[in-house]
Amino acid sequence: MGAIFLFFIFLYGCVDCDIRPITVTDQTIFKRNSTENCPVLQPSLDNLSQEEFVSKLTQSCRYDQASRPPSDLPLRVNFQIDMRHIENIDNTQFKTHLLVQINFKDDRLNFAQLSPNRGAILGQESLKNKLWMPHIYVKNEKASNLMGLDRKDVFLKIDPQGDITYSYRMTTTFFCSMNLRKFPFDHQVCQLIWASWVYNDSNLELQWAKTQPYIISEHLQLTEFSLGSIAVESTKTSKFDPATISAWNLDEGYSSLIFKFQLKREAGYYILEYFLPSIFLIIMSWVSFWIQADAAPARTTLGTATMLSFITLNGNLSKSLPKVSYIKASEIWFLGGATFIFCSLAEFTFVNVIWRRKKKVELAKQSSKYIIKSALSPRLARKDLRKSESLSSLDAKNSGHYLTIHGSSNSLNVPTITTTSDDGQNPNPDSGCPTPTQQAWAEMTPQEVAIWIDRKARVVFPVLFLVYNLLYWSFVYAL
Repeated sequence: MGAIFLFFIFLYGCVDCDIRPITVTDQTIFKRNSTENCPVLQPSLDNLSQEEFVSKLTQSCRYDQASRPPSDLPLRVNFQIDMRHIENIDNTQFKTHLLVQINFKDDRLNFAQLSPNRGAILGQESLKNKLWMPHIYVKNEKASNLMGLDRKDVFLKIDPQGDITYSYRMTTTFFCSMNLRKFPFDHQVCQLIWASWVYNDSNLELQWAKTQPYIISEHLQLTEFSLGSIAVESTKTSKFDPATISAWNLDEGYSSLIFKFQLKREAGYYILEYFLPSIFLIIMSWVSFWIQADAAPARTTLGTATMLSFITLNGNLSKSLPKVSYIKASEIWFLGGATFIFCSLAEFTFVNVIWRRKKKVELAKQSSKYIIKSALSPRLARKDLRKSESLSSLDAKNSGHYLTIHGSSNSLNVPTITTTSDDGQNPNPDSGCPTPTQQAWAEMTPQEVAIWIDRKARVVFPVLFLVYNLLYWSFVYAL
């Protein structure tokens, strides 16, 4: 009952009270009053401990931890990195260990006159939590975290003039967009991008340290790449992609720092694990040229085994690569090698069909041109020759008979030009002109033709493969 009675008394007394929300003007008045009521720091505070001195220096009445150091110009933040280790997680992500050091000036922490005999203030994460620090993030990161065992590896130094040096060890996993057209003989350019998160470039400006912007460990080694040229840049970027997010004010630029480095892929592993085995498989497919053409099980098994092994070898290489729309150098090699193995199988099929023929192959001349032509169409050459022979005989009959001149008692006799008959007999042995059917026709058995093709393949395939290698490796290293 007493509590209810006091509540009604309070309500009755506050009927005429002016209750309204606190405005920005009130906040300014409160802040000015709190600053005016803040105790003035007297010089010669050397007798205080560092913790007591920092507590007085960062009292909320004189130091606002949420706002940057007051200045009409953008606050300049110097940036420096020390790269100790880098490794590739997959073909689009890398992980690196960095020692990052940033330096800027905060006049609110100038204590040269307050404590003349005091040196630089050193501290760790507890000191950092009392001060304002620029929020800098890795723009193309996947994950980042500070390093340390029981506590984070953070170091802070405040000079008497207000210069702040902030150092920390971190690991970051970042994305690197790669062009894999010449994989595994490719060169990549990756970059780490740092940017300001809260303040735009009119309030905060990131810049690389002038003396030594980056340090690379002498013992830095990558498992698959070698580190090439390095460059640093300062630029102005936006936080978000204008094509996807239009609600943000993208006209504001944010100061950014870019650390570019070139990576050259070490191809020795791929040569030993992929290219040399694939060369051996291609050469193994040529062994079938030394096997007799009618040995179908042996030659078929050899051809299919090499093809399947080659496909499996390429699959083990490609499964760790990202799926891209363009063709890579490794895929060009695979297509070329698979073509050679397939052609060796096709050659076996061709000679096996010829081997099983019953009739002999007739050749106008015993040369490569006529052997291949007769092997492809054994009756075509003979038919063409007999057709031309018939046409020649018909012309001879029309023009070679005795011609009679009418109107004269005498006739003008013109001798006819005769040709051989189909049985090879020459009715006009006195004629010294050779006829088409007088050509010396050669004959080869189907087995002889198949063996001849295999012998030619033993030379043609290695020569073509050598030419293919010259073109491929010229493309890889010269272009």
